[in-house]
Amino acid sequence: MKQWKGMTWYLFLLAVLLLPLSGCSLTNSTNNSNEARALAEEAYIFAYPMLENYRTMQVQAISPDRFNRFKHATEIMGPEYKDIVRPNNDTLYSTLWLDLRAEPMVLHIPPIPDRYYSFQFVDMYTHNFAYTGVRTTGTGGGVFMVAGPEWNGEKPAGVNEVFRSEGNFVLCLVRTALEGPKDLENVHAIQRRYGVEPLSDFLGTAPPAPSPMDVFPLYLQPAAESVHFISYFNFLLGRLKVHPSEEELIERFGAIGIGPDFYFNADNFSADIRAAIEAGIASAIKQIEASREILGERKNGWVLTRRIFGNRERMQGLYLVRAGAARMGLYGNDLEEAYYPTGNLDADGELFDASKHSYVLRFEKDEIPPVDAFWSITMYNLPEQLMVENPINRYSIGDRTEGLLFGEDGSLELYFSKASPGGERERNWLPAPDGPFSLTLRMYLPHKHALDPLYAPPVIRKAE
Repeated sequence: MKQWKGMTWYLFLLAVLLLPLSGCSLTNSTNNSNEARALAEEAYIFAYPMLENYRTMQVQAISPDRFNRFKHATEIMGPEYKDIVRPNNDTLYSTLWLDLRAEPMVLHIPPIPDRYYSFQFVDMYTHNFAYTGVRTTGTGGGVFMVAGPEWNGEKPAGVNEVFRSEGNFVLCLVRTALEGPKDLENVHAIQRRYGVEPLSDFLGTAPPAPSPMDVFPLYLQPAAESVHFISYFNFLLGRLKVHPSEEELIERFGAIGIGPDFYFNADNFSADIRAAIEAGIASAIKQIEASREILGERKNGWVLTRRIFGNRERMQGLYLVRAGAARMGLYGNDLEEAYYPTGNLDADGELFDASKHSYVLRFEKDEIPPVDAFWSITMYNLPEQLMVENPINRYSIGDRTEGLLFGEDGSLELYFSKASPGGERERNWLPAPDGPFSLTLRMYLPHKHALDPLYAPPVIRKAE
C-alpha cells in the first residue's frame, strides 16, 4: 500500500511538471483571500465539465493515439464498460475524437433508412453544438465538415453542411440502434460505412503540417481537484477561442492565474491565498455534488431531467447546471433527442434496494412512454452507476425487448428484483444487483407533448 501511495504521489508530481510551461505569467494576482476563494469557486465550477471532458479524451484519444479515427463498439454494452457512468445498451456506440488544429475533418454518413441513429458533436465546454441523424438531417446520410475556431474558409462543394466548433478538439458520439444480438452484424455493416478524412484529402490538396502530439499534460485526479486544476484549465483555454460573452469572466479569473496558456506556478501565491483557492475548490466540488436538485424535478419517485444539455445558446451562463450534468452523466443528449427520467424511490419514498425487496412498475395503456423512435429502462448499481452482471445478461428492457408480455388491456408490468419473478413474468424481468440500484428510462425522440410538461413514469411499488 505504501508503495502504491508513493507511486501515486510521484505521478501527481510528474503531471504537474508536464503541464505546459509557455504563455503569459501571473502579474496582477489578488492579495485578498476572500476574493481568491470566490474566484476559485466560480472558476472550478466553470472548468469542471472541461476537466471531465479532458480526462475522457486522455483515455479514449490521447493515450491510445486515436484522434480522427472511429472506434466502434462491436458488442452490446454491458457491465464491462466503465468509461462513463450510466451507459446505454440500446445502441452501439461509435466514438470519434477530432483534432482540428491542423485542418477541418470531413465525415461521410451513409443513408440509414431503417433505424434510429444520431451523431452528437460535443465541444470542449461539453456543449452539444451540432447533430446529424434521424431528427435533424433525416435518413439520407450526407457529407458534413467540422471546423475549429481558426478555420475561415467557405463550405466546399460536395459538403452538405459545416459545423463550427469553438475549440480544436471535438467528440463525435454516434449511437446506432440495434434490435438485440441478432441485429449486430447489420449494425456492424453500417458502422463500416461511417467515414472520416481530413479536408485536404477530401479536396485532393497538399496537407498542412501536422500538429504536435507532445503538448498534452498528463491528467491525474488529485491534480485536477487541487490548485493545479488551474494549469489544466489554462491549457484547455489555449486550445479554444474564448467566447465574447465570457471574455470578461476569464479576465477576472486572471487574478488567480487563469488565462489561455498562462504559465501557472502555485508557489507564486502566499500560503493564505493558496489556502483560500483550495477552500474555493472544495466549496465548488460540494456544490457540484449537491446540484442534482436543480437538474430536474421529482415526481412518482422519478427525477425528471430538465434541459441540462444543449448548445451554447441553451447553456449560456448555466455553469453549475453544466457542471452538475457532467458529473451526473457526461455527454448527455439534448432533450429533443432523448429524454432520461431517473428512478430511485419507490411508492413508500424509500430508495430501491434489491437486497431487501422486489419491485414492479405497471404502465396502463395510456401511460406507456410516448416516443417516435423507441424507449428502454436500464439498471445501474449504486454508487458506481454501472451495469452489473446478471444470470440472463439483460441490462435494459423496453418496447423492443423480444417476448415482452403485455396485458389484454394493453397494460405492461415490469419486474425489478435480484431473483427471477418466475413463470411468464420472467419475460418482463430486469435483474437487479444484490443491493441499492437506480433506473434510467430512455425515450428516443420523445413526443413533443412528453416534454411540456415533462412525462413522468408511474410510481414503482414493492412487489407483494
